[in-house]
Amino acid sequence: MTHRIKKILLVSALILWVSSCKNEVKEISNTQSKDTSLKDAFKSDFLIGAALNKSQIEEKDTLSINLIEREFNTISPENEMKWEQIHPQKDTFYFDVADKYVALGEKNNMHVVGHTLIWHSQLAPWMQDVKDSLTMVKNIEHHINTIVKRYKGKIDTWDVVNEALNEDGSFRTSNFYKVMGDNFISLAFKLAAEADPDAKLVYNDYNLWKPEKRGGVVRLVKDLQAQGLKIDGVGMQAHWSLEGPSLKDIENSILAYAALGVKVSFTELDITALPNPWDLDGAAVEQNYEQYENDPKMNPYPEKLSVAAATQMANRYEAIFKLFLKHKDKIDRVTFWGVNDGQSWLNYWPISGRTNHPLLFDRDFNPKKAYYNVLALKNK
Repeated sequence: MTHRIKKILLVSALILWVSSCKNEVKEISNTQSKDTSLKDAFKSDFLIGAALNKSQIEEKDTLSINLIEREFNTISPENEMKWEQIHPQKDTFYFDVADKYVALGEKNNMHVVGHTLIWHSQLAPWMQDVKDSLTMVKNIEHHINTIVKRYKGKIDTWDVVNEALNEDGSFRTSNFYKVMGDNFISLAFKLAAEADPDAKLVYNDYNLWKPEKRGGVVRLVKDLQAQGLKIDGVGMQAHWSLEGPSLKDIENSILAYAALGVKVSFTELDITALPNPWDLDGAAVEQNYEQYENDPKMNPYPEKLSVAAATQMANRYEAIFKLFLKHKDKIDRVTFWGVNDGQSWLNYWPISGRTNHPLLFDRDFNPKKAYYNVLALKNK
């Protein structure tokens, strides 16, 4: 064998060895990636969850289910337990999807959240016609007792009352309030505690980082506590943007609510990547801006985020979770409002037909840069 041939064979063997090493490293990396999930990374800190839609609850969407089971240890129903869905007529309850939701959580040993018992929106039309307090009380009693007792010991946390405050901290003039004043809130917490004494009970609302609204929640919690009523937590809906709210405002709210002796949950986390109308007011679902539906300035990423926007999104999530970890002793759970970008309600609100990218997984269920930035916090 000539020296030249030996040299060629040696180089070939070296190339094969390097290639083998690369494949081995890649395989190790893939294995490590498969072994790492959000729920495992944060298991000693707080629960990590997602809101599920009907298709996911019924396990028709296998890609979603695989991701849900892998990444999350708590779930919330996006719409299927709201009054108009579960109690559409006065004497008619529809439990089919709710039963499947609870069963899915039990099967996967998840912390199951009930969302929501009392909310002015997505309310069955027949409840909007109630004008006297006695009838309202009876209807609320029937609603809460029937649902909470059915899932006693199966639903771990209830978002008992949702969005009862205005931005200035005053009470929203919903039909509940018009008929009963703020007594409907204490009634709801009283009934929920009696129906399932072991379930955690939460007041849930958006824009709770704002000082005036924060003050309203503090007053509400203190009032319930003064009445001797059970309230375990405040749920901060976290429908935020790339620019705001500031970390300082979020932190001030965490501290204010924790000082009341209750836990804080971030119940509906998503970060919009898109611009919104200047007069948008929080996350009130009744707001609509049809005039902007075909405005390309309001839909700048119709296919995917730019590299710069994806990096901004990743850095924003990283900063938020860094704050959560700083106050992990005060936080019960962090729930994303959706599983992947394609499911998110922000594709349709407040401007229909846009392509938003607010979550940690893209439309093909692939983890985004934001996902890896969040996980990396646990490796530092």
